[in-house]
Amino acid sequence: MRTKTKEILEGVKNGEISVDDAVLALKTEPFEDIGYAKVDLHRKLRQGMTEVIYGAGKTPEQIVGIMNTLAENGQGNVLITRIDSHVAEYLSGRFTDIRYFNEARAAFLGSFPETDGIGKIVVATGGTSDIPVAEEAAVTAECFGNEVVRLYDVGVAGLHRLMAHKEEIMTASVIIAIAGMEGALASVIGGLADAPVIAVPTSVGYGASFNGLSALLSMLNSCASGVSVVNIDNGFGAGYLASMINHMETKK
Repeated sequence: MRTKTKEILEGVKNGEISVDDAVLALKTEPFEDIGYAKVDLHRKLRQGMTEVIYGAGKTPEQIVGIMNTLAENGQGNVLITRIDSHVAEYLSGRFTDIRYFNEARAAFLGSFPETDGIGKIVVATGGTSDIPVAEEAAVTAECFGNEVVRLYDVGVAGLHRLMAHKEEIMTASVIIAIAGMEGALASVIGGLADAPVIAVPTSVGYGASFNGLSALLSMLNSCASGVSVVNIDNGFGAGYLASMINHMETKK
């Protein structure tokens, strides 16, 4: 892979290939096949973010193999989601520069980047029970260079708790609203903020919440403008999308 990249760059230097053609060639550069995984080595070039490893269902050895492949190809920072503490302990025995976030069930290899988003990302939860999903969202956003403001336990059962944070809500670039039960938080925030709202339904709630389905349907049917919805308990997806929004630039 690196030999091919060098050939492309030398072609640009010698005037044999245009800069635009070189960028296109690099964007379509193939992955590296390591048997049990096909590691995307140019995700960062195409999308601005290195490939993220979804840890659930993978063995610790497989995760290490993918991490090594990314690191060997210049991907210094790697986010691993949905791993338990025993997997994190295994990884820490093989990588010195790795941090584990217990509530988020995520690990990060490398150094947190400087915050370079256009503004702040607010992560708000309806209740304390939603915090694990919120932490996955918040840590994901922080790993990709965003300043995150956490507003936890500000659900509609006590609306005054949310209203006490009007300034944070009004000045945010993106807001992630995380709630179970009936999922009303997203609609309330969507009616207050002028920023995009990413709603995350959680599986928190009693029987008729159907493990988050009730909150999902409520959020999908929100009457507030500017509310989008990710899947149940998908804190990572919300944090990733919020980071993309917070790094948007005008394309000419």
